[in-house]
Amino acid sequence: MSFTTPPRPLDVTVLFPDLAPLARTATRLHPRPGAPSVYDSSVGGPLLWPADEPWPHCEESHVRSGRVGLSPDDVRQLRRNRAATALRRSRSPQEPWITPEERAAERRLQAGRPWPEGPIPLLPVAQLYARDVPLPISPPGADLLQVLWCPFNHPAHPRTVLFWRISGTVNKVLDAAPEPAAMQSSDYLPQPSRLAPEQVTEYPHPLELSQELQLRLKDRSRWEAAGAAWDRAYDDAPDHFYVDNLSYASGWKTGGWSRWGLTDPTPRPCPECSTEAYPLLAIASTEWDAGSDSWIPKEERSNPTSTLPGTPPANFTLIDIAGGYGLQLHVCPASPKHPHIELIQ
Repeated sequence: MSFTTPPRPLDVTVLFPDLAPLARTATRLHPRPGAPSVYDSSVGGPLLWPADEPWPHCEESHVRSGRVGLSPDDVRQLRRNRAATALRRSRSPQEPWITPEERAAERRLQAGRPWPEGPIPLLPVAQLYARDVPLPISPPGADLLQVLWCPFNHPAHPRTVLFWRISGTVNKVLDAAPEPAAMQSSDYLPQPSRLAPEQVTEYPHPLELSQELQLRLKDRSRWEAAGAAWDRAYDDAPDHFYVDNLSYASGWKTGGWSRWGLTDPTPRPCPECSTEAYPLLAIASTEWDAGSDSWIPKEERSNPTSTLPGTPPANFTLIDIAGGYGLQLHVCPASPKHPHIELIQ
């Protein structure tokens, strides 16, 4: 499995040479549903977790809200049922969308679970081996990053935990990880997915640039010098052409530049030493949206990956953060083991 980002409409550094020194490499992960093992880089897959190391739990209190949600097994069953229904419909379009038996099974599963008592086992979110995915920052010797989260809001999204490992030191692997009895939302259970890493070049959001360069990005005449590469649909907002097509990639990725839009860029000092934190991992609700369709891989244009019925386009991992936004994790370059920063954008 491989995916290829189309070439950018133009070389932005030709029109704006000041951007050239700001180029950064990002690695798009392109997660797609699969069956990864503990030895694979993955989203939502099993982790290379030492059998003699306790599984992490969230010890914080969670606001009670009655029957809060489904168990991970409930969600998996619902997804299997919906996939089977979609397959049946594709083969026999004249059949009803859902049978009485399927409706009864869905209602039974959707009834929810009682509020879980005590600490909540964390859920695997991502496992990244450095051999597959270049990590922009990591502790000395570490070649494996594991990301987990509590499937409850803290306060508006799941809280993440990072583990750095030297994979060769893990001898006996945990057979089965504990899971929460219920989750805040089924959208917090990532679909197990394999990765197809691809490196791309990124540039900063305009608001991270000097005011003088921001003004030049808004000057339509500079863009018109690119000739046919210039998209006249952006005549009224030339800098949006840069944001949508030339700055940073959409979807899951490591490194590169931070995505902004929900808020303006803000300082991200390390909570422990005040060093400015660096983008480590972007966890995305979708791989692209209407504003970032130029980043759709070539392969998806000719042979689209099917998604579960009822999910947004490009929602391959079946997660949804804060209504379709992404969760960006930033780490301290002085010490990746310092507390990391979470940012919704």
